[in-house]
Amino acid sequence: MQVAYSQSIDESVEQDSIIKFLHYSQIEDYSDSEQFMFLIKANLLAKELSNDSIQLVVQKKIRNYYFDNEDFKNYIISNHHIKALAERCKDSNSLAHAYNALGYAFFLNDKKDSSYYYYSKAVKAFDAIDEYVNLSYALGSLSKLQLDGKDYYGAGENAVKALRLLDGVKETNDIQDQKWILYNSLASISDDLDDNEQALEYHEQAYDISKRMENDFNNGIYTLNNIAFVKRKQGKYKEAVKIFTEVLNEKNLYENDPSFYALILENLAYTNFLDGSYNENEILSKFQRSYIIADSINDDNTKMGTAISMAKFFKAVNKNENALIKAKEAYGLAKNLKSNEIRLESLLLLSKLDKEESIIYLKEHIQVSDSLLKVERRVRNKHARIELETDQLEAENEQMSRENLYLLILSSGLLLTAVLIYLVISQRAKNRKLKLIKVQQKANEDIYNLMLNQQNKVDEARTQEKKRISEELHDGVLGRLFGTRLSLDSINFNEGKEAMLSRANYIGQLKIIEEDIRKISHELNTDFVSGAGFMDIVSELVESQAKAYGLKYSFNFTDDISWDSVPNKTKINIYRVIQESMQNIYKHAKASVIKISISLEKSVICLNIIDDGEGFDASKSKKGIGLKNMTSRVEEINGEIIFTSQSGNGTTVNVKIPYVNQST
Repeated sequence: MQVAYSQSIDESVEQDSIIKFLHYSQIEDYSDSEQFMFLIKANLLAKELSNDSIQLVVQKKIRNYYFDNEDFKNYIISNHHIKALAERCKDSNSLAHAYNALGYAFFLNDKKDSSYYYYSKAVKAFDAIDEYVNLSYALGSLSKLQLDGKDYYGAGENAVKALRLLDGVKETNDIQDQKWILYNSLASISDDLDDNEQALEYHEQAYDISKRMENDFNNGIYTLNNIAFVKRKQGKYKEAVKIFTEVLNEKNLYENDPSFYALILENLAYTNFLDGSYNENEILSKFQRSYIIADSINDDNTKMGTAISMAKFFKAVNKNENALIKAKEAYGLAKNLKSNEIRLESLLLLSKLDKEESIIYLKEHIQVSDSLLKVERRVRNKHARIELETDQLEAENEQMSRENLYLLILSSGLLLTAVLIYLVISQRAKNRKLKLIKVQQKANEDIYNLMLNQQNKVDEARTQEKKRISEELHDGVLGRLFGTRLSLDSINFNEGKEAMLSRANYIGQLKIIEEDIRKISHELNTDFVSGAGFMDIVSELVESQAKAYGLKYSFNFTDDISWDSVPNKTKINIYRVIQESMQNIYKHAKASVIKISISLEKSVICLNIIDDGEGFDASKSKKGIGLKNMTSRVEEINGEIIFTSQSGNGTTVNVKIPYVNQST
């Protein structure tokens, strides 16, 4: 009894010491390093006590210290400690906050997959303990990640859920700010989907909230900028100019937020230019001031936006050299900042301004566009997989908990011998499972090594094939051509029937050489996409875009066309014509049904695209950039394209491309 009493006194003393150190760590008279040392001492004492609850309290203080000092590497480590302690203490609230903090920390470190994983865990944890306000914040963070990954459906669904959770909650300034953020997310989703009217509605709701806030953190003027931006997209330039001017004249805006001031200057200048009624020197002055301000505060994002707008302006006023300089600057900044939208825009502009490098810029534009589509698809798939794996893990944990409970109830009624037998059997099962996992890992390693070896063999075979074809051309075809040319030269001075027969013989040899060259050319021809049929690729395009645009569709094609013999250039342009046409139908036609067919008629590939939209007067309407691009692509492959349309009667696009001798 004396020993237990003494131990109790020691623990009480250590707990008092921990409380004292935690108190000292909050006194502002101490330096940051001194405050941190008090926290470390408290943590060491808590570990000596082996008390998870006390360690959890101390670790939260340490976590807050790392956060305040922006040490996010240790902030993540500390949150992992908190997560482990909360799980042992069965502290659901602390566990949920640890998940949420990890999601935020990984987001700041640009590790969005990990951020999405922990925010998903936080959502489930807050939901389980009915923490609706924190659940709203976690759902809002998930929505932001989904919006960044172009998962518009998931982003919108989570933003709406987050807003509904705040219904009836007392509107403190922070709650109003959260609502403002969520409405802005919904507006961004609508804006990306070109639903301008819906975007304006959400921005108006966000603006109403900002006006009710005691301190709106400049939310009001940020929303006015967003509203003006959408109106500019709608072509309502005068309304946009009025709003931008109102924001620019906001009192002390330049002193309080120079970066935003520079952004508004650029937006106003570019909108004045789009309006058409402008003074060139005044617009240039606004652009230059915006650029100088952004440069002085190292705001590369605003510099990039101003540079691309200036490039467009210079091009419009025929100052192509200046336009080229600014377009290149915007391209460089966009590449460094990983701003794909501005990068694509600058590449397109550069392809028009720099004729010598035009093809290079266009190729990069296509590569970036294609890679972005793949990245977006991968992100959406990752999000779905993370949610599935999280659900499966939780289901497995619940199942394991139930099994452990049944086992505990059963084992309490068994003899010690039975318990020992069960433990032995259980251990053997675990050992077998571990052995199986090791075997599977070894098999996976073997498969991976086999794939690497196979790839090396493929690369080696390609190299050998290139070498063989080079030798055939050099040693065979070129040598025979050279010999035939010399022989024909020597006959040029002879006349008569014998000379004619000799010429005919050498002409026959030239035909044989021509067939050899055609054979080598065929061997060098490659598929549109390695390992995939062209019609499969087009079918996937039609299906995915029709689904995204909400269109009913039919796609029919013939098997008479040997796509392997059709040049890649022809297939790429057919693919792009279908893609551009579907985008035009979605943006302008207001159609509900689209019919696409590919057939072969008299050695001509016929592509027909029909929609039931509003149509247009083909005899009066000027061709937009979409129709011009389609026409240019078809003409590039020696085809012809005809647009047939009348207002109210839909549109038909007929494309005819020669198929004869496609393989030559």
